[in-house]
Amino acid sequence: MRRHLPHALATALVVATMFLQPASAPAQTVAEKRNGPVRGGIAYATREDAMQFADEIAARGHLDRAWVRATIGNARQLPNVPRLMLPAPTGTPKNWYVYRSRFIDPVRIQAGVRFWRNNANTLARAEAKTGVPAEIIVGIIGVETIYGRNMGNFRVIDALATLSFDFPDAHPRAAERRAFFRGELESFLSTEARTAENPMIPLGSYAGAMGMPQFMPSSIAKYAVDFDGDGRIDLVNNTADVIGSVANYFKAFGWKPGMPAIYPVSLDESRLKKSVLLAPDIVPTFSTDAFVAGGAVLRGDALKHTGLLALVELQNGGETATYVAGTQNFYVITRYNWSSYYAMSVIELGREVRAAMEQ
Repeated sequence: MRRHLPHALATALVVATMFLQPASAPAQTVAEKRNGPVRGGIAYATREDAMQFADEIAARGHLDRAWVRATIGNARQLPNVPRLMLPAPTGTPKNWYVYRSRFIDPVRIQAGVRFWRNNANTLARAEAKTGVPAEIIVGIIGVETIYGRNMGNFRVIDALATLSFDFPDAHPRAAERRAFFRGELESFLSTEARTAENPMIPLGSYAGAMGMPQFMPSSIAKYAVDFDGDGRIDLVNNTADVIGSVANYFKAFGWKPGMPAIYPVSLDESRLKKSVLLAPDIVPTFSTDAFVAGGAVLRGDALKHTGLLALVELQNGGETATYVAGTQNFYVITRYNWSSYYAMSVIELGREVRAAMEQ
């Protein structure tokens, strides 16, 4: 998927992953691991709602109406995709230890070491330009696709059309999610029309996320960059563009250079106001003094932190939960994927790869 884009483009994902709520790149399904693209079923050419939306896209974007209708009309419904969007049943326990084990493993760590060594200069340049540490960039790409190994085998046009016109009504936020995917379909077609690419070719996840960093089309349009200056943006084959785009995404969402993403924290049960500390969820809300006054115990550099903090709770099934103090940068990682479990996996994979590099 070569992108001949004159300006910076890019993406943010919000799809379901594991047992959690919306996330950035869903876990690879069995179908996505096959060699060939997943084949859809019925084409959308006969669907009145799909053709009406095609006309609306063409009018808004000043695109060729016949081309938009033909493109959406040739998209095919993916029968199994809608159910993959449904959240886990209410009461399904979250388990950080299980979640972590799926991303922090020897295969991913060693792949991360190879990726870092092969792209050391580019990672250093991205860090110097944006302030985003190399280990965070490496962690993202590793968690998302194992450094390009699992980028998805669904035709993007099929995935986006399916979720635009057949998103499951049983989802608690069906209308919002359907609108989101229709926006992504429109963004995808706008880019394909502008770059004269064939919209039937790009492959991605079952949610329409593309490339090594699994960017959605709208994020490609906002944040992806030509980081090697070759006049193209390629998030599938060009690791320089991938690295630069991930770093640019975090910079755009307010990454603070030099600030840790998390600090260790323990809880003083004798004065703990857990409900108060957890009320804002992962949004940094408390000054260091207020955080400590609420029963959180910080040590060392954490006590010198000048920004706001959040108490991040990671449940472990029926066992004792894990807690960390999250900073603004932790929150920024969750803008890539709206899950604290995901963000912690990115942080820990990056740390493990760095440690392996130093051995």
